[in-house]
Amino acid sequence: MQSRTPISCLLVANRGEIAVRVMRTCKSLGIRTVAVYSEADAAALHVRMADDAVPVGPAPVGESYLVVENILRAAQDSGAQAIHPGYGLLSENAGFARACAAAGLIFVGPSPEAIEIMADKALAKRAMIAAGVPCVPGYQGEEQSDERMIAEASEVGFPLLVKAAAGGGGRGMRLVQRAEELASAIALARSEAENAFGSGALLLEPATPQARHVEIQVFADQHGQVLHLGERDCSVQRRHQKVVEESPGPQLNPELRERMGDAAVAAACAVDYVGAGTVEFLLDASGEFYFLEMNTRLQVEHPVTELVTGLDLVALQLAVAQGEALKLQQADIVLRGHAMEVRLYAEDAQMDFLPAAGPVLHWQAPEGDGIRVDSGVVSGVEIAPFYDPLVAKIIAHGANREQARQRLVAALRDTALFGVATNRDFLLDVLQQSNFVAGSATTAFIGETWPGGYQNSAQPPLDYAVAAVLQYLLGREQACSEAVDVNRELLDWSSAGDL
Repeated sequence: MQSRTPISCLLVANRGEIAVRVMRTCKSLGIRTVAVYSEADAAALHVRMADDAVPVGPAPVGESYLVVENILRAAQDSGAQAIHPGYGLLSENAGFARACAAAGLIFVGPSPEAIEIMADKALAKRAMIAAGVPCVPGYQGEEQSDERMIAEASEVGFPLLVKAAAGGGGRGMRLVQRAEELASAIALARSEAENAFGSGALLLEPATPQARHVEIQVFADQHGQVLHLGERDCSVQRRHQKVVEESPGPQLNPELRERMGDAAVAAACAVDYVGAGTVEFLLDASGEFYFLEMNTRLQVEHPVTELVTGLDLVALQLAVAQGEALKLQQADIVLRGHAMEVRLYAEDAQMDFLPAAGPVLHWQAPEGDGIRVDSGVVSGVEIAPFYDPLVAKIIAHGANREQARQRLVAALRDTALFGVATNRDFLLDVLQQSNFVAGSATTAFIGETWPGGYQNSAQPPLDYAVAAVLQYLLGREQACSEAVDVNRELLDWSSAGDL
C-alpha cells in the first residue's frame, strides 16, 4: 500500500490528448504538471499546457517515450513526486511501475503484480476462472507447441480466434474459419506477437461474430473498497480497434448490468487491484457474458463514463494514488442520460484507413450543448508519423441515446481539420447507419456494412461546390502569377451589370 502522500507536482509520461486531459484535471486541483516530449513534439499542445517540460529523446518512441531511464530522470530533475502514465506507451508496463517505486515516485496506477497478471491474457484467464468469473471457453495453457495448439483447436471448434497472450489492439490476432488455415494463422500471430510484445505465447478462443463488446469501469482504493461505474458498449470496432463507445449499453437491462458489474468487481478483487481499471466482456445474443481481458489503466473512452456519472476519473485516480479512501458507495453510482464517443483519426478511410501525417493547417473543434472535445492538437502543429494518429475524441451527452447520437452527428459536421486526411466522414456514416441508430450493432457491424472496404457513399453537395470555387481561385492565381501585368482591382469585375 502506498503511503498517504499529497501530490503537488505530477509528471505525465505520455503525449497528445491524454496528456492534455490529465493536465486539465491537475490544473483544477492546483497540482503542478510536468510534460515530457520527443524532438517531434517540441511544439505540441501538451508541452505548451504543462508548467514545465523536459525533453526525453528523438522522435521514435523507442528512443524517447519508452525509455524508462529518461522518464525517471525527467521526474527527478523537475521535482515531480508522482507519474501518471496515461494509456498506451508505459501505462501497462510492470517494470516501469516497479522502477517508479524504486525511485521513490508514486505510480498513478495499480501494483506491478496486478499489471503482470492482467497483461498476459492466458494468465489472466486462468486467474479469472479460479475467481469464478465467467470466461470464454478455449485453450490458455502453458504448452505452446504448434502440435498442441492444433490439437486443442479441434476441441475449441471453428471458427476460432488465435490471440496473442500479451498486448492488445488487435495485433497478434487471427480469425480462423477452417482447420486448413490454422497452421498459417498460428505462425503469423506468433510472429506478430513476438515483434509487437516480445512474447509469442498464444491462446485459442471460439469466434463469436455476432456478439457485443461490453466493458465495465472499475475503481478501487488502497483500503479494500472496490466499485464499478457502469458499462461502456464498444461493439463497433474495426480490426478489433474501437470506433464508437457509448454508455449505458443500448441492450443492457438493470439485472444484466448488476451481474456484469459484480463479475468485474470480483475480477479486480482477485488481483488486489488499486486505481482505475476496465474489465472487458463478450456479451452474446442470449445474454451470457464472458471475460476477455482487463486493461490496467485509464481507457481512451473514459469520458463517456464521466459524462453519465458526473465523476472526474483522473481526479479519482490521483486521490487513490495519494492513499485516500473512495468517498463513494456502489449505491451512489447512478447513470444519468446517455453519452457517445468517436475517435477522430488522421487517416484516409477510403485507402484502407492509411495513417496520415503532416501539418495541421487549421483545426476547428465543435461546440454545442452536451458536446465535449478531448484534443491534442492546435492549428499549426505537425501530426508526426511516429505516433498513434488519434487527433481528438468527440463526445456527446444527451437525455437519451437518440439525442446523444444526433448531437454527435451535428458536432462531427461542425468539425474541420485541414492539412491531413481524417476519418470524419466515415464516423458520420457509421452513426447514421440504420443498425447503429437502432442500437443493434455488434462486433460484426463494420465488416457486414462495408465488406469490400469503406467507400464514402454520399459526399455532401456543398463539398463539391466549395471544391469548385477553390479550384477556380487556385487556377486564377496560377494564371495571374504567369501574366506580365495584372490589375488586381479588375479581378472579378464584369460590365454585364445586374442580370
